[in-house]
Amino acid sequence: MYVLVMTEISSDDLKAAGAQVFADDRAHVFHSWSAQGAITPLPIAGAEGSYFWDYEGNRYLDFSSQLVNTNIGHQHPKVVAAIQEQAGKLCTIAPSFANDVRGEAARLIAELAPGDLNYVFFTNGGAEAVENAVRMARLHTGRTKVLSTYRSYHGSTSTAISLTGDPRRWANDAVGQSTGGAVHFFGPHLYRSHFHATTEAEECERALLHLEQTIQYEGPATVAAIILETIVGTAGVLMPPAGYLAGVRALCDKYGIVYIADEVMAGFARSGAWFAVDHWGVTPDLITFAKGSNSGYVPVGGVIISEKIRETFKDRVYPGGLTYSGHPLACASIVATINAMKEEGVIENAARLGEEVFGPALREIAAKHASVGEVRGVGAFWALDLVRSKETREMLVPYNASGADAAPMNELAAAMKARGVWPFVNFNRLHVVPPCTISEADARKGLAALDEALDVVDVYAN
Repeated sequence: MYVLVMTEISSDDLKAAGAQVFADDRAHVFHSWSAQGAITPLPIAGAEGSYFWDYEGNRYLDFSSQLVNTNIGHQHPKVVAAIQEQAGKLCTIAPSFANDVRGEAARLIAELAPGDLNYVFFTNGGAEAVENAVRMARLHTGRTKVLSTYRSYHGSTSTAISLTGDPRRWANDAVGQSTGGAVHFFGPHLYRSHFHATTEAEECERALLHLEQTIQYEGPATVAAIILETIVGTAGVLMPPAGYLAGVRALCDKYGIVYIADEVMAGFARSGAWFAVDHWGVTPDLITFAKGSNSGYVPVGGVIISEKIRETFKDRVYPGGLTYSGHPLACASIVATINAMKEEGVIENAARLGEEVFGPALREIAAKHASVGEVRGVGAFWALDLVRSKETREMLVPYNASGADAAPMNELAAAMKARGVWPFVNFNRLHVVPPCTISEADARKGLAALDEALDVVDVYAN
């Protein structure tokens, strides 16, 4: 357990402080992905481990890890101390200089990465990591097109949002903010197969054939990269079938295409491994990472680069950079996070919980509830696909539902919050993505609340 030191303050003063936080927010803060007049942000007073709490005294088990990023939990003392120590030593330095924690963070990441991915370009977050990975691939190949799946999220900046497959791309397309050259295809998803597959092997074979046909119809000599979330995150925790990633690697080799693995959400313990590609023994050309590397304590991201792509820029200037690339506070937090994960067995904890707690318990819950169509996941990375009928697999709410159409999922989220568990919901899915440090007792506590809350939506299923 972490030790939290709290200043004594009356409940009335806490409530007054919370009211001021809310008033300032509503008066001046412009929120992402929101209609500004339709939201009521909850003021948060503090957090520790797997919990956070508001100014009213309500304490929530964080089954969302905020945005699936507090992999090492809230306020981990070793990471907090590293940031504090670095702030007292050197708060910032330009990217053109060498810096001790920047070099150490890059070395530690490279040592964890597969194959010859030995170099790190630091960014401020995951979207910028994708932007730069795509730029590297285009310059390395001299080609422009980049292929990505419809079920995907790669970030909200120009190129990243154009590669994103989910509906958040649509409005950006409409205002002309996307970058040309993005081509979408269907990735494997046996539960809702586009290929009329009945087995995982069929899904894999047919999805790879579809991808190769897409490459051929687009023109192999025009395709710079294929970017894939190793485990598709926000779009449903979709696990690639055995052989799929190896097949993508083979297609990239066949046609001279750069394989970019987006591990912004799946990396750094989330899947029970340092990188999700480790589960399938595949080595990409580039890996993008971000929030999991330091649990989002300081904004950071990056691209892990293979020898052959680094060689492209040995004598050729790479036309990209960021003022805060490799920021000392961010790099110090990465070093502390990686070391703490090693010392405390965080990877092993996530893997064990997935195998012994989340997987078995969620499958039991699925068998019990009419609204649960499928359970998917690994490590501390799970999702329930909620349906109106297990026979037809009709989604509990329509794709991209909002307003009254989304009512069942809103009721489910409210039921979990009422039970002291903060959920992660997206479309018809309930994700189970707590900190990778969560205890078995807290994991089971959250699962019990989830089990009870599903009664609320079972009434919509038959």
